[in-house]
Amino acid sequence: MNDLQKPAHNLPRLVGRALEARLRVMPAVVVTGARQTGKSTLAQHLASDDRHYFTLDDLLVLGAARNDPATLTDTPGPKIFDEVQRAPEFLHAVKRAIDQDRRPGQFLLTGSANLLLMGKVSESLAGRASYLTLWPMTRGEQAGEGRCGLWEDLVRTNDTEWRDLLLARPATREDWRTLAKHGGFPTPALELKNEEAQAIWFDGYVRTYLERDLQDLASISSLPDFRRLMRAAALRLGQLTNQSELARDVALPQATVHRYMNLLEASYLLVRLPAYAVNRTKRLIKAPKLYWGDTGVALHLADHPEPGGAYLENLILQDLMAWRDARIDHADLFYWRTSTGDEVDFVIETGGKLIPIEIKATTRPSLSDAVHLRTFRKEYGKTARTGLILHDGDRVEWLAEGVLAVPWWRLI
Repeated sequence: MNDLQKPAHNLPRLVGRALEARLRVMPAVVVTGARQTGKSTLAQHLASDDRHYFTLDDLLVLGAARNDPATLTDTPGPKIFDEVQRAPEFLHAVKRAIDQDRRPGQFLLTGSANLLLMGKVSESLAGRASYLTLWPMTRGEQAGEGRCGLWEDLVRTNDTEWRDLLLARPATREDWRTLAKHGGFPTPALELKNEEAQAIWFDGYVRTYLERDLQDLASISSLPDFRRLMRAAALRLGQLTNQSELARDVALPQATVHRYMNLLEASYLLVRLPAYAVNRTKRLIKAPKLYWGDTGVALHLADHPEPGGAYLENLILQDLMAWRDARIDHADLFYWRTSTGDEVDFVIETGGKLIPIEIKATTRPSLSDAVHLRTFRKEYGKTARTGLILHDGDRVEWLAEGVLAVPWWRLI
């Protein structure tokens, strides 16, 4: 139960300032995210002589959390409890401790699952805790800059100034395929220098998830069935979710597929992007689109030698999610598709406005690539801001009125 030493490898994370701000206000802050995103490192960075660190990966701590939680919650001073999904009942003890003393910053809890989606969790700490999500590292975090893309700057800047804003930012071109292959987990992204070593790491990650972490969430009778479902979902990256089709392909009951998909989502491995469903004049498709929390894991599961354009979409979405979940002001992310085939990859909704975004893996976007963005802007009128086409080329240019083409690497 001793405090751990702070790791030498500790790059700044986007949520760091948001975390410290919430600890100054709320009695508890809960940081959740997939295993190996860096939650423990982030927590240990805050550990000091007066903030004690406990991990429920330690069997002694786990036993105390389950059988005598007061020995942990009554420890003097502010405390960090890591991997609390291993003992969901421990949250009741945290609630009791907070109700006796509501000073801010007493508890920092981390978990490798979305506690609000876990069936075993009956205590949400409503009114007592603030929640943050730590996604795999963004490109800016991997570069040591502790940032995501320029989404906040775009939201707060007049649309006519976007081109100058983006051109003024120093940016380094990068092969997005390489970025997709190693993903955003710190070890394969920063420490493993070749694809063979990364493949070994991803294999171990998936095995650990299946054989250990998953058991904290639910009882799975057949791990081969679950792994087959994971691969089938990885092969559908960027596509509409069709659980009936998935169930047919993996030869499982639809109810089982539904349950497994929920577990993957609760583990932050799977992302189901909802449709923007405000209906004006067009019939809209409302099924969610399927993405993954990390492109490296998705590629490993799908066994693709090279990532296609959907993986560039997934990289942009990962950056958007990191931005959304680190800000205080509310923002939502969607995709938009009509029954007649009009489609926009992503829609940011914040401040009563919509920013539509199209992703194109081409180096030379053309006016034809702007068709769906123009349709979207016409459909939603003054609510829609300038549309973005993120591409793999070099030029920042206006393709049409209200449509700006931007190299993806200049934005994220």
